[in-house]
Amino acid sequence: MVDVLLGLQWGDEGKGKIVDYFAPRYDIIARFQGGPNAGHTLYINGQKVVLHQIPSGIFHENKLNLIGSGVVLDAVTLKKEYDKVTAFGIDGKKNLYVSERTQLILPTHRALDKASEISKGNEKIGSTLKGIGPAYMDKTGRNGLRVGDLLDKNFTTQYIKLRMKHQRMLDSFGFNDDISEWEEEFFEAIEFLKSLKIVNGEYFINEKIREGKKILAEGAQGSMLDVDFGTFPFVTSSNTISAGVCTGLGIAPQKIREVIGVTKAYCTRVGSGPFPTELHDETGERLRKIGNEFGATTGRPRRCGWIDLVALDFACMINGVTQVVMTKADVLDAFDELSVCTSYKVDGKEQRTVPYQMNKVDIDPQYKSFEGWKTDITRMKTKDELPQPMKEYISFINKYLGVDVSYISNGPEREQIIKA
Repeated sequence: MVDVLLGLQWGDEGKGKIVDYFAPRYDIIARFQGGPNAGHTLYINGQKVVLHQIPSGIFHENKLNLIGSGVVLDAVTLKKEYDKVTAFGIDGKKNLYVSERTQLILPTHRALDKASEISKGNEKIGSTLKGIGPAYMDKTGRNGLRVGDLLDKNFTTQYIKLRMKHQRMLDSFGFNDDISEWEEEFFEAIEFLKSLKIVNGEYFINEKIREGKKILAEGAQGSMLDVDFGTFPFVTSSNTISAGVCTGLGIAPQKIREVIGVTKAYCTRVGSGPFPTELHDETGERLRKIGNEFGATTGRPRRCGWIDLVALDFACMINGVTQVVMTKADVLDAFDELSVCTSYKVDGKEQRTVPYQMNKVDIDPQYKSFEGWKTDITRMKTKDELPQPMKEYISFINKYLGVDVSYISNGPEREQIIKA
């Protein structure tokens, strides 16, 4: 049995906390796509921890954690993250597994990412400059190196060959930064990586399914950043939707049961790209300040706006979402009035569908207003305690999506979550 937990917006929905909350119900937590551009924030014993590659179940004893084949892995980031986790008394080597088919991010991938972004001038994608895109390009170009290659005696030869190819590309960009320090860190980190449990990920996960183990597939980024169905070209380089679980872990579609979609009570986006409900006013700034909306990976200020039900409905449709978790509902406690985008007006015509290329049309979001609840919900424990205006806000969203909000996160701590 496999359940999927993923983001329904442009990432940063608070998935880390939700995975951490659900983890006790499962035997294995598995990351199926993305790389260190993901930033899953958890609060452990009151301390903030940001995980970029290690699955968010790592802090639960006796839960296995798998980095799947669909991930692109930065060994340097992984080692730093591992050290951070062990500082909490967690024995990472006991419960952390890495699929041998997982692609490696090389130092030259990071250099290519930076060179490519610089070359775009004012038309930057908003890359995190972690080497994600170039690593996925080498994967689809059948050039990439994988974790299993580390165990090959000819790995260094393979590395040099790929590095030379990358260098020719860097030369064409006129990029001549010294990356020798990055390489030194890389070779130290891959020795650490070799000490972890490297497994054939697809056999590993399917054997656990046959044994009756419960698996939670953890997504990174968000559905509107999917390379095929997101706001192209302002997207990430992997399939962030539920279909990515099958290709990223090597499991059959019929093995998937629940698809748990995570959305904020409002909306944010980091980097470039279309964002129909973005607020460029005092309200947007207030959302950013109250919600502490700064990227977990980059620290960049997030763009903020009202919840977009057109995009959210699209994300629920393409993922087959069976239940929704709403995060950061407490951020809206201070607002007198709330708005919800219910349709787009494009070329004078109202529609409830996401345009083919959102950045090439003029979208005028149409809103429905709701009374704010003006109540501190952070100490509430049950659905019955929630203020009536909040219940009406959520009820409208449920009806619009045709999928119910099943949990509401009302603060950053583990216990701050309400069953709706």
